[in-house]
Amino acid sequence: MTTGPLTPAPYSDGLAAYSNGDGTPGSPSYATSGTGTFVPADQDFGGALEILKTSSTQRLRYKGQTQIEPGCYVQVKVRVKAISGNLPSVRIAAYAAQANGSAIPGVVTTGATVALTTYGQVVEVSAIVGIGNRSGVDMVWGPSADYGHFGIDLLGQNGGIVRVDDIEITDASGLFLDDLIATVDVRDYGALGNGVSDDTAAFEAANAAADGRTVLIPAGTFRLNGNVTFDTPTKFVGTVTMPTEAVLLLRQNFDLPNYIQAFDNEELAFRKAFQALLNNSDHESLDLGGRKVALTGPVDMKAAVPDRTCYETRRAIHNGQLIALTGGDWDTTTVVARATYSPTNSRTLTNVANIANIPIGSHVTGSGVGREIYVRAKNEARNELTLNGPLHDAAGTQNFTFRRFKYLLDFSGFDVLAKFVLHNIEFQCSELCSGIMLANAGTIFTVRDCFITTPKDRGITSMGGGCQGMFIERCQFLSAENDLPVSQRTTIALNVNANDVKLRNCRAERFRHFAVMTGQNHLIIGNHFFQGDAINGGIRSAGVVIAEAYASCVFTNNYVDNAFLEWTNERDPSPAFAGGFSFSSLDVTSNIFLSGDVSTAFSFFIIKPFGEGHFVNGLNVAGNRFRSINGFVERAERVDTSYADLNFTRMRNVRFEGNSFHGISSPVANPHLIEMTQATDQQTWVVETGPGLPFEARSLSVDAVIVRGGVRNAANQLNFDNPFVRAQQGTDADQVHVVWSEPVRGKIAVTARMDNDVV
Repeated sequence: MTTGPLTPAPYSDGLAAYSNGDGTPGSPSYATSGTGTFVPADQDFGGALEILKTSSTQRLRYKGQTQIEPGCYVQVKVRVKAISGNLPSVRIAAYAAQANGSAIPGVVTTGATVALTTYGQVVEVSAIVGIGNRSGVDMVWGPSADYGHFGIDLLGQNGGIVRVDDIEITDASGLFLDDLIATVDVRDYGALGNGVSDDTAAFEAANAAADGRTVLIPAGTFRLNGNVTFDTPTKFVGTVTMPTEAVLLLRQNFDLPNYIQAFDNEELAFRKAFQALLNNSDHESLDLGGRKVALTGPVDMKAAVPDRTCYETRRAIHNGQLIALTGGDWDTTTVVARATYSPTNSRTLTNVANIANIPIGSHVTGSGVGREIYVRAKNEARNELTLNGPLHDAAGTQNFTFRRFKYLLDFSGFDVLAKFVLHNIEFQCSELCSGIMLANAGTIFTVRDCFITTPKDRGITSMGGGCQGMFIERCQFLSAENDLPVSQRTTIALNVNANDVKLRNCRAERFRHFAVMTGQNHLIIGNHFFQGDAINGGIRSAGVVIAEAYASCVFTNNYVDNAFLEWTNERDPSPAFAGGFSFSSLDVTSNIFLSGDVSTAFSFFIIKPFGEGHFVNGLNVAGNRFRSINGFVERAERVDTSYADLNFTRMRNVRFEGNSFHGISSPVANPHLIEMTQATDQQTWVVETGPGLPFEARSLSVDAVIVRGGVRNAANQLNFDNPFVRAQQGTDADQVHVVWSEPVRGKIAVTARMDNDVV
């Protein structure tokens, strides 16, 4: 707003201040021109300037400089009447000046023209002048304006005489702003809002001038070709357009609703707000404001931030819903291509045909390909694809199928994304798409208190190492396959490849698998997943698949409902004697395992070895509750021998105790306590371990033989000798022979083991 008086000095102070030129220094004045005289006592005006019109455009300009400032609009008013001669027309006119005094090119410098039709009739002409392009502003001068010389033009035939009242210039800003103190308008700083002209500089200038006041972006479409940062609150009535690489940062209004107002497009606003999040040190999170963002296709999160390939500072998105719209770009990209695999180069496909059309992040299937194998990178020059894991039995050349699922949020373009959090968001996949694709690498990605609802293919996918140390906590995974039999389900809630994942307190319903987990040192705690169907005697699928032989994993306090825990080595099928620990370091404790209406062959815990020679070398199964309702099952645990059996002669450090069994035909324990009564005198007692050892294993060793009430020989005398034992006896190695010094009879308790506890 301007300060000081605006209205020029009256004519009574002298006519030297009034020019019949453009009003600039050196232009002629009415004091010397001979065409203007001062009339001291006009009946309508008091003091007045009387002008004889001698030029086709007779000018009157005040030589004083009237300042033009952002946010200030001046109104120029002049009253005129014709005295005699030809009747002219009149209009407000001005000289528009830049700070150096030169004229501003290309701007309007005249107001509306009004004809004088009657002698002695007072006619008022007026015009409003300012920097901003507002409705009602007659002369828009733009941000380069500094001051003006104001007055009138007399148009038409010469020879007429008119009298002109003192020029009145006033501040008219109040006509445009309700509260000048609280609001700064970008138009005041030269923004045009025509959708074509670059208004970046005007937005930056408005921000600089705001000093805590709200910046108003009025109706219109404002093109911003460069980065714009607002350090002050903003109010968007109009909208902005920007190139992809340009950043709009709303530091005082950093939430999605304000970006939606700015861009008038939820999808675009989400991308631009995410871009600002990763280019902003002031905010660690983007609040979706409870908004539902409708998406017509996957959000390529890397493409939204073209200046970043890696980001490792904590950032979060929270509090809203993302929903896939029908008719959007959700179709899976499917490519069938011939390629060669060699176990010696276990994460690479070579000689890949049609490699240019295979997207990174594609899911790979083919003969000998395990679960959740994805394309992590590609080298088109060498026709090679890098996979996220080895294949178990795919040596040679074959056709592989590559399917690139579409995800609501796709982070796969980032080389590294670390410490990123998604919190309190529903991913409404609508059976059209998948949920989240992680970056190629990165640590501590977190998904907390989220719903992933009805994904078409996957909930959360890790194609590489972006899951290192990941947290998945208190999330709901709701399947789109509720009504399908287990055998027809294909969706998977999540997978991981790297180490140290915390999967805690989640709930998942009726997926093919809840989680497929490679890597080590995972904590799987407090989850509830159920995968049954309405088929009596039906099959069930694995809820959690631990696809790493050396697991170093804790699986505790989970509710496993009509599903099972599967432990495999499908990513490393090499024989155990080739090195490594084989199936090692898994803790399965204090879980609820429940099934109903299942096949009698169903088991709750399955080990599935790929390759010969594998054994168990560190397993603790304790304090679990195994229960089958509406029909018994044979065993709670078993070995799936589809590819190979375990080597039961090498079992080490297995604890299987303190569990409860209900509706299970063969409860098991290790160590397994067997009580035997020998009714006839025998020197070698044969003790059958039967089905009581886990996995129907061998009786590999014996911890103890305890005599119950004494043993007696043929003479009915007590025998106090200490017997010795032979383990792994019988054709199935499931017998223990207790050998005495003489034939005896009696009762003993034998503690047999499936493992050898010697380290």
